[in-house]
Amino acid sequence: MATKPPVPVKEFPAESLEKKVYALAATIPTVEPNDQMRLAYNLWAWLVERKGTLADAVHAAGVRSSLTEEEITQKLEEELKTAQLL
Repeated sequence: MATKPPVPVKEFPAESLEKKVYALAATIPTVEPNDQMRLAYNLWAWLVERKGTLADAVHAAGVRSSLTEEEITQKLEEELKTAQLL
């Protein structure tokens, strides 16, 4: 049985919004990596559409973490300001 190799993953450029958002989400301690991915997606969607608040985006992500949602929101807000995304 012959199978083809998987398609290589194409990374986002280092200066893209997606790359920055996923790097920010990686700084949040979570139970598993998928929690960070959901957080990053919700954060990216919030930055693009600006629907609701940052706290709403964090809540919608359903992140399982040792931090509370308020602490995550505060940390992300500080990081976004530092990265000049807010």
